[in-house]
Amino acid sequence: MKSKEEITEVREAHKLDTQVLITYLQDRMDVSHNLKIQQFSFGQSNPTYLLTDRDKTYVLRKKPPGKLLPSAHAVDREYRILKTLGNTDVPVPGMVLLCEDATILGTPFYVMEHVEGRIFRDPTLPGATGRKERKAIFDAMNETLARIHRVDWQAMGLRDFGRPGNYMARQVGKWSKQYMASKTDPIDSMDRLMEWLPLNIPDDDSTTIVHGDFRLENMIVHPTEPTVVAVLDWELSTLGHPLADLAYNCMGYYLPSLGGSAFGFADVDFEATGIPTEDAYMAAYCERTQRRDIPNWSFFMAFSMFRLAAIAQGVYRRGLDGNASAANAKTYGIYVQFLSDAGWQLVNPNVS
Repeated sequence: MKSKEEITEVREAHKLDTQVLITYLQDRMDVSHNLKIQQFSFGQSNPTYLLTDRDKTYVLRKKPPGKLLPSAHAVDREYRILKTLGNTDVPVPGMVLLCEDATILGTPFYVMEHVEGRIFRDPTLPGATGRKERKAIFDAMNETLARIHRVDWQAMGLRDFGRPGNYMARQVGKWSKQYMASKTDPIDSMDRLMEWLPLNIPDDDSTTIVHGDFRLENMIVHPTEPTVVAVLDWELSTLGHPLADLAYNCMGYYLPSLGGSAFGFADVDFEATGIPTEDAYMAAYCERTQRRDIPNWSFFMAFSMFRLAAIAQGVYRRGLDGNASAANAKTYGIYVQFLSDAGWQLVNPNVS
């Protein structure tokens, strides 16, 4: 997470008033006047900063500047779920403080502990030590997702963290609106999915905590062991259908391995790499969550493609508007077409 390639000087669009921040933090935690602030280059949602002070490191995450889509970038919700899950067996960073006063840094923010470890941007795990470790890392990811879905959200005081029931219908509506709010060019497959998805919502209305962006890249793996030490980026978390999380996590089985972030492993040799097949991965999840089967899988997978396409469209639009969290946001336009085409093809394999 703290590799030289991922830590940069703070970009101009995300500059902070260092002295104001130091003064604010000194009233609430042990930091000096020499606090060093740098920015993580990865991540397309909330600007994220590395705070270094003597032998201590923290991470600050804030809403981006500028006009934002409705309900997006909710750092207060992210702080709340992380704080709550700190009392469960779900691995998360420790929370330090939440600042909802936008006058301090321009937008609300929170500070959490920095967790040392490895972040794998390429889901084919070229940086793993071999077949055995790849298999173990995927299994650890599977166990972590099951832990999230096994949390008793009612007992943890999260009854108001979302609206139980009718989750998929609300999600289809939400991401359709988000997409339309940031739309730049007409994409036929997105229009078709927005028509098809509302008409094919499964009857099953299971409810658990859902992460909303659960994938290998959003986890910190132990520096030397194949275990997950922290799950990051809970901005989209809520109460919802667990299969939406599982499908999003399994999208890699339907996307090619293009050698980088946000792509998959549909074309890899599973036996040679150690990456489990989709059937094996889903079976392990079912065993851990005591689920008998996974019906309507094509719906959940198509929805995941559609949802990620809508997210990519928002990133692309922020890139055009000049307030994106990462410098490569303008390249995300091609992903929207690619993902929506893949989603539509999944539920209509004989229709081009």
